[in-house]
Amino acid sequence: MTAPLATQSPRFKRILLKLSGEALMGDGKYGISPKVLQQIAQEVREVVELGVEMGIVIGGGNIFRGVSASTEGMDRASADYMGMLATAINALALQDSLEKIGVYTRVQSAIEMQQLAEPYIRRRAMRHLEKGRVVIFAGGTGNPYFTTDTAASLRAMEIHAEVILKATKVDGIYSADPMKDPTATRFKQVSYIDVLKKNLKVMDSTAISLCMDNELPIIVFDLGQHGNITRVVMGEEIGTTVGTLKPRQTEG
Repeated sequence: MTAPLATQSPRFKRILLKLSGEALMGDGKYGISPKVLQQIAQEVREVVELGVEMGIVIGGGNIFRGVSASTEGMDRASADYMGMLATAINALALQDSLEKIGVYTRVQSAIEMQQLAEPYIRRRAMRHLEKGRVVIFAGGTGNPYFTTDTAASLRAMEIHAEVILKATKVDGIYSADPMKDPTATRFKQVSYIDVLKKNLKVMDSTAISLCMDNELPIIVFDLGQHGNITRVVMGEEIGTTVGTLKPRQTEG
């Protein structure tokens, strides 16, 4: 039941949700699961209905991974551009699912493709957010050698998001891979420096450094449990927080 949430105010006013392309696969090994897409869309709608402004950065690993292709001999820049196109496919799929359930969206791409998406313009993105539209950022940063994690950090700071919500397949950050090491422990909170020093694989080092330099917190949580996005937005302590959350703002 979500009724009790109506008596509370969200902890955050504007957020950046980072989705991996792999999250869209569900139980499959490739492509997009319509069931997972619908689940994500429903959760995004729940958050939007709370009055929270949301930007989304989505990866493309369910279709093509530039880094993997480059290790097998493909030119890294060409492989990364192909990966950026994969993010556009995912962004359009998510947009379709959201608009089918009444959520207004805009896709903005760092790579110009006029027939499919708006070009990324920061002020226009901010205006969409202010009007209650979900903005899906496609094409990464538009540059090879940068991941969609870095794109998420960059876009979050550009739109003045209060936090990055990193939705994954695990319920937080562990001291080791919990699938391989049964003694691995989950951190409730961890510093940016520890993430870098211990190579905790939350986001790539460029993304973490950007967040650290700008004091932008990251919350890593399990996307698979329904309602988790809303729980995080409402301030429930789930997953792992990287950095320090600012105190909850109170009205009046």
